[in-house]
Amino acid sequence: MALRHFATAGGVAILSERLVRSMRDARIGVLAAALLAACGDQKSPSQVTAPGEPASASTRVLEAGATVLQDRPPIEALNVYLDGFHFYNGRPREQMEAHHYCAVLNADVIQCVIFDGSGKDAKLMGVEYVVSAALFATLPESEKPLWHSHVHEVRSGQLVAPGIPDQAERQLMKQLVGTYGKTWHTWHTDREKSLPLGMPQLMMGFTADGQVDPALVTARDQRLGIDSQKKRQDRASIAAPSIDPGADAWQRGKVIQLPEGGGMSHGASAPR
Repeated sequence: MALRHFATAGGVAILSERLVRSMRDARIGVLAAALLAACGDQKSPSQVTAPGEPASASTRVLEAGATVLQDRPPIEALNVYLDGFHFYNGRPREQMEAHHYCAVLNADVIQCVIFDGSGKDAKLMGVEYVVSAALFATLPESEKPLWHSHVHEVRSGQLVAPGIPDQAERQLMKQLVGTYGKTWHTWHTDREKSLPLGMPQLMMGFTADGQVDPALVTARDQRLGIDSQKKRQDRASIAAPSIDPGADAWQRGKVIQLPEGGGMSHGASAPR
């Protein structure tokens, strides 16, 4: 994936190696200024309030001390913010917005922590692992149905990287379009669950027009001040790589999910 990241005074910008090279020309000053201004301040609130007493003064003091004294390399590495939409595998009408905070491990692997919002009160919903097409091709055939493709998410404009300039976002999306994700949600705040109750659920990404609830996209776009349809038009020239037939298995009626009562469900027909 060859992604390069660097921090700016206004936040964190993620650029591909190709874009970094392009910044060496006469436009470098303009683009750098835009990067410094990009911060994505439009916060999305959490869906639920967790039960419990407010944090005590001593807890706050401990938290403040830890902030000053402790290093957090794994957390500090989560410097790529992506916003998109998921649905429960086998239940495509149960959809939610997902805020991904990701770390680029190497050229072929990204790991993301997923929250139900982008503010300090956000609840940790789950995780997503992202691999390149080359790595995905090496996976056992029995493993591939757990993963989803990102081609439609990228080209439709559903997947966005809030707070970075359009040119930088476009280069990032060109790197992500051919990747695959494996996503588990453990806290179902979209169901108004105030605690992480029930079984973890395997999630999928959308693969065609007409699947995502347009109200979800509209609400997200209005909050962030973006236009997904314009992004769709701008990304039309991003090549759509072929999708491994092992991914997005729900489209072929093969659904793998953990039922609420426990155990593993295989091969169920996906609801329409």
